[in-house]
Amino acid sequence: MTEGGRGMNTDPVLVEVVRGGFVESRHRGAVAVVNARGQVVLSVGDAARLVYPRSATKPVQALQLIESGAADALGLSPADLSLAQASHGGEPVHVQRVQAWLDRLGLGTENLICGAHWPTTEAAARALVRDGGAPSRAHNNCSGKHCGFLTTARHLGEPLAGYGDRDHPVQRRWRDALAELGDHPLDAAPEGIDGCGIPVIAMPLQALALAFARIADPSREAAARQAAMRRLTDAVWQAPHLIAGQGRLCSALAGRAPGRVLAKVGAEGVYAAALPALGLGVALKVEDGAVRAAETALVAVLARLGALDAADLEALAPWSRRGVTTWAGAEVGTIRPADALI
Repeated sequence: MTEGGRGMNTDPVLVEVVRGGFVESRHRGAVAVVNARGQVVLSVGDAARLVYPRSATKPVQALQLIESGAADALGLSPADLSLAQASHGGEPVHVQRVQAWLDRLGLGTENLICGAHWPTTEAAARALVRDGGAPSRAHNNCSGKHCGFLTTARHLGEPLAGYGDRDHPVQRRWRDALAELGDHPLDAAPEGIDGCGIPVIAMPLQALALAFARIADPSREAAARQAAMRRLTDAVWQAPHLIAGQGRLCSALAGRAPGRVLAKVGAEGVYAAALPALGLGVALKVEDGAVRAAETALVAVLARLGALDAADLEALAPWSRRGVTTWAGAEVGTIRPADALI
């Protein structure tokens, strides 16, 4: 069992890369599927292993934005709430909305602690270079989440400086919510710092799946939390492009399967999903951190659970039927789910 990087990895191969009929690469990992009562529906590999969920926790981090009253006080739209949960590609629509949000707060990008990076959407990065621009903190994939943190802190009269610190109230609130939803205490959990500068906390893969199961089926939660969860999921389905962007699986699933699938990517091969029609939560981790493998694995799991049908898989062909191509565009192989997921 692998936990926190110690021990021998016994997780099965989830995804294979095939070229010319030969398996060239293998991606190992684990999957947990849980219902809102905590019952395990599907387990592949070590579902109890500790993982850093990374950005997969953004729907939980955004709860306080609504539960505090901050979203209504600032008049946030569904598009804003989708952006608050986003790992976006830095496209103009994302950046402009972040800047407009900060303007309404009377703040600037200098108030964001997330740092600047080039847009992860290639077309947006090329356009920025062509126009002689440079990335700002608004281009950071986590900038919408940080706008949410600032909005909540300002609404509650909390300091804006240091909002990313572990003991700042905005950080404590989402940790408490994650522990409650995952039914797993986090006070003594391993911690690190995420790429955007806020704390990241390790939890069992199964607990992450449980948190998403309770997003899928919030009927056991207090009325205010139920309403907040439903408002956040509906926001993503109303504004799917804001949650990620062009050529991104989270946006493609939200656009293709509104009401059925809310998926959220995390860094280093993590994916989580809430399936309201089935009342299930999914969490997976690809051991080597490969995004291509995590995407292929997620689509395979969703298909196996019946959350996606044949028409959905056809529409999601860039992820469900991934080809390996030459630079000239000729298909010479495939990235496919391994036997463990079929």
